Amino acid sequence: MADQSPRYISNLTRDTYALILAGGRGSRLHELTTWRAKPALYFGGKFRIIDFPLSNCINSGIRRVGVVTQYKSHSLIRHLVRGWGHFKKELGESVEILPASQRFSDSWYEGTADAVFQNIDIIRDELPKYVMILSGDHIYRMDYGTMLARHVESGAKMTVSCMSVPIEEAAGSFGVMSVDENFRINGFAEKPENPAPLPGDDSRCLASMGNYVFDTEFLFEQLRRDAETSGSQRDFGKDIIPSIIKDHPVYAFEFESTGGGDAYWRDVGTIDSFWEANMEMVAPVPQLNLYDQKWPIWTYQEQLPPAKFVWEDHDRRGEAINSVVSGGCIISGSTLRGTICFSNVRVHSYGLIEDAVILPDVEIMRHCKLRKVLLDRGCVIPEGTVIGYNHDDDRARGFRVSEKGVVLVTREMLGQPVGGLSTN
Repeated sequence: MADQSPRYISNLTRDTYALILAGGRGSRLHELTTWRAKPALYFGGKFRIIDFPLSNCINSGIRRVGVVTQYKSHSLIRHLVRGWGHFKKELGESVEILPASQRFSDSWYEGTADAVFQNIDIIRDELPKYVMILSGDHIYRMDYGTMLARHVESGAKMTVSCMSVPIEEAAGSFGVMSVDENFRINGFAEKPENPAPLPGDDSRCLASMGNYVFDTEFLFEQLRRDAETSGSQRDFGKDIIPSIIKDHPVYAFEFESTGGGDAYWRDVGTIDSFWEANMEMVAPVPQLNLYDQKWPIWTYQEQLPPAKFVWEDHDRRGEAINSVVSGGCIISGSTLRGTICFSNVRVHSYGLIEDAVILPDVEIMRHCKLRKVLLDRGCVIPEGTVIGYNHDDDRARGFRVSEKGVVLVTREMLGQPVGGLSTN
């Protein structure tokens, strides 16, 4: 068995280059990704989705990171420059932005594998022994060092990070790995209706998290072969994994919680899943503990004054119950219940806001009643507005109502100019 000491793992992470794929459009999020890539979307009161895989890298000791961008990447790039541009290349650490630049073809990135292939020259210059490919649009905390150690211990050429989920949850939703009793992968199916169960547990299966570890030269060989294969979709899940599992050792690594408790991983790819994951943050003890100082989530944030709650009359009291309120917010004579407010939100008097996710720079005028809403950045909600109580009325006013009854409101829906906020 391989040495599991911290020194051993630190040597592995030092020999690793991480590539975060952050070019996703996130089309199922509809208007939320009209002006931004999914990894740039806000989460948890003050963060962006991209902060989670980046923080996992830094906390795991992987300090050479490339972020691959493509779709509407301006706000993502600006966030990376402001919040993640302080690393020193001369100290062997960097977070580099890798936009689609057509170095190897006249096309933009055609798939996840092609996004890596088009950056082979940059990866090669770093001389890593291992390459970690990470999805840039999921919410989770993970120690990648443990996965690297398992990769080396098993003798794998490729290791796939997986999560044990109920079969009914995975059906039609996730790529599913079939494994033997040693967790060597012997089959892969993309969103199957009848997923293959885990050995010894017919109720659960292994869903791919979209995170991979490769021996570097093996990765290069497979990318070159795939680039020359006619009809390939240039995708790790659809092309690379199925083509190598028969003849090469490819193993699954089952993701476990960082910091104890049940493993937390969320694909916030729909309006409902995005709202639900944010709502989980207002629980007294959320499963994803953002207050854990041993595994901090880093981000860029403005220097803002503390949140403020004002007025205490019998019909006019500024209060927030079971809620998260970020810096720069003023709750003036209204009640918030089960609500998460991002930075610089202003709520005026005599309002009732319940089960709401309110992105930065929103202003809610007096006498508003909002329930189960998702307010995009910069919205100004007019005085006396009622949303979330009658979905037919909500739809008639141009708001989007999700399958589970979340009402999405954007500036465009309110007839308000986008202006300088359009790419944030």
